[in-house]
Amino acid sequence: MNLHVRDGVLQQTASEVPAGADVIDLRGHWITPGWFDLHVHLREPGKEVAETIASGCMAAMNGGFTGIACMPNTQPALDDAAIVNWVREQGNAFPVDVNVIAAITRGREGKELVEMSEIVETGVRGFSDDGGPVKSSAVLLHAVEYANMLGARIFEHAEDIYLAEGGSMNDGEWSTRLGVSGMPTIAEAIDVARCVLIAEYTGELFICHVSARESVELIRGAKKKGLRITGEVCPHHLLLTDEACNTFDTNFKMNPPLRGEADRKACWDAFLDGTLEVYCTDHAPHAWEDKTQEFDIAPFGIVGLETALSLALTHFLPNGMSLSTLLDRVVYSPREILSQSLPQIAEGQPANLTIIDPTHKHTVKPADFKSLSRNTPFGGWELTGRARGVIHRSMALVQTF
Repeated sequence: MNLHVRDGVLQQTASEVPAGADVIDLRGHWITPGWFDLHVHLREPGKEVAETIASGCMAAMNGGFTGIACMPNTQPALDDAAIVNWVREQGNAFPVDVNVIAAITRGREGKELVEMSEIVETGVRGFSDDGGPVKSSAVLLHAVEYANMLGARIFEHAEDIYLAEGGSMNDGEWSTRLGVSGMPTIAEAIDVARCVLIAEYTGELFICHVSARESVELIRGAKKKGLRITGEVCPHHLLLTDEACNTFDTNFKMNPPLRGEADRKACWDAFLDGTLEVYCTDHAPHAWEDKTQEFDIAPFGIVGLETALSLALTHFLPNGMSLSTLLDRVVYSPREILSQSLPQIAEGQPANLTIIDPTHKHTVKPADFKSLSRNTPFGGWELTGRARGVIHRSMALVQTF
């Protein structure tokens, strides 16, 4: 069918093209509601050499996203209303909604809660100290209580830092073979268990980047009890295992780390059945000189905005996931968690669209990324399906290949 967009709004489609309209031939393409990445690190302010808000928006557009939520581990941290507003305003020049997950505690130091009510008034609906957990259970409990009263959610980076301290990859067979300090799966699961108990006691919690089989079991059990626990999973934890670290390539170093095959399979099953409701990237750019250090020294993190859609079309849809389920995980669930209105392809609705060429075959070339950073484990992968463009807020990017 044809779609007619005028002044950023979907119009009744006429049998003939309206006079003066620009025509974009998208035969053979899919048009879906705009994709949303709930977990992105934009680095600005503080580390603009790795990413800026502008370059992050360009990467999002290139990857087919019309909305992102950026995490607060910048320098300074996103811990007050003024800096939150400044970050959001930087995205106004792009067809990408830049949402902020604000810090839970001042400076992300885990001690004093931020002025949550003042930040919520700016439109923020999520708080996290991501980059690390909230170490104090008392602080985390009070944060959940306040956030729930304000209609917001707490996003926990689930990690017992004392168990994971000094680790560079998953603790298991491959860390032993490689002589690299490990981070056990229970370092994540113990914090997930704490979150489950806090949710049962006082309210709702969101678990970031789930990677471990034990964590999946705890979340599934909590949901069966009717607890309000939600969670997300990343493409690298669905497609890779810790064996990929055997070349000491730091593009396979992230936190939480790549796990074993049993963990990967558990995350995939949880993603399919809705135990983990959100597909996100944990887009974590790093400058070349940082990632080219020794494996033990290099920072955790990989970029993901420009590969997530293609990876999903290539590896998820042929392996048991329907397109409608994928869209639920990447269009609707993320926005519901942030209490946002859901995009619809219907007359009179704002045009918030992702355009996909489902048959385009390409090789991932990090040098072509719009992100300022190139730290991806998927360089050289042959993928089928690619974002062709986005339309949102009366702006459009439709590219040719």
